[in-house]
Amino acid sequence: MDIRPFPSLLPPSVGIGLKPQHYESLLDPSCPSGRSCWVEVHPQNYFGDGGPPHRWLTAIAERYPLSFHSVGLSLGSADGLNSYDLDRIALLCDLYQPASVSDHLSFSGNAHNRFADLLPVPYTRPSLDHFAGEIGKVQDRLKRPILIENPSRYLAYRGDEMEEVEFISRLIRVSGCGLLFDINNVEVSATNLGFSPLSYLDAIDPAMVGEIHLAGHAVEHHESGPLLIDDHGSHVTQTTWDMYRQFIGRAGAIPTLIEWDTDVPDYPVLMEEAEKAQVIMDEACYAFAG
Repeated sequence: MDIRPFPSLLPPSVGIGLKPQHYESLLDPSCPSGRSCWVEVHPQNYFGDGGPPHRWLTAIAERYPLSFHSVGLSLGSADGLNSYDLDRIALLCDLYQPASVSDHLSFSGNAHNRFADLLPVPYTRPSLDHFAGEIGKVQDRLKRPILIENPSRYLAYRGDEMEEVEFISRLIRVSGCGLLFDINNVEVSATNLGFSPLSYLDAIDPAMVGEIHLAGHAVEHHESGPLLIDDHGSHVTQTTWDMYRQFIGRAGAIPTLIEWDTDVPDYPVLMEEAEKAQVIMDEACYAFAG
C-alpha cells in the first residue's frame, strides 16, 4: 500500500523554535522577522493554567501558526503513554488550535519511573504494534493525525528485526501518522551507529514527511571515534545542510524548523540560520517550477 502525502497545515516555509528571550522580537513590528512564518513550542512548557507564558503565547498565536512538539508522551513505554501529558495537550489544542502536533519515536519511562530522556525503542513487530496502538489513542483524543520524529540514537538493540526506515514506514501505514523528519538526527545516529546517512536519506519517502527539523549537535572525541550528542546547541552542520539540500531537492517545499534549545543565540543569529534554510527551499521550488 502506497503512503498518502501527509496533510500538513503549516506554511511550506521556515519556522523557529519559540523561546522566551525571543517573545518581544517576534511581536515587535520594527524588528525584522526574516521570512519565518511559524513557530514551534514544547506544549509541556505551557501546562500551567495561566500567567505570563500564556499571555505571550496567545499574542504570538494571533500572528504566527503554531506547531506543538511534545517531548513527554512516552509512546513507546510498555505500560502505556503518559496520560497526564495527553490530557494537557488536548486542552492546549482546544485553546490554541495548532497547525501541527508531534512527538517522538521513543519512550521516557517504565512502570515505576519517568525520565527526562527520549530513549530508543526496539525495532520489532511487537514494538511496532504497541507504538501504533498508542499513536491511535493520541490521534483519537486529539481528533487529528500527528507526526512522529525519527530519533537520535547512541545504541541499537541486538534483537532488532528491521531497519529504522522500514519500522517508520510500517508505522505510518498502520497508524496514519506522519513523519517529523529530523535530518540532524540522521547525521547523529549514522555517525554513532556506523550506517550510511545518505542511504537513510534516499529511503525516506517525501510523502511521509509533514515537517523537517534542522539543528546542531555536540561532538565528544573518544579512542573509538567521535560520539555525536544531540544537544540542539549550535549551528546546523555542513553535513546536515548538504543532506537537507539533497532531500528538499526531490521533495519540494516542506515546513522546516530551525531547532536551537541550548545555548540559545540572540534573535538575529537564529534568523540568519532560518534564512539559510529558506534560501535552500526557494532554490528547490525554483528547480521544481523549471
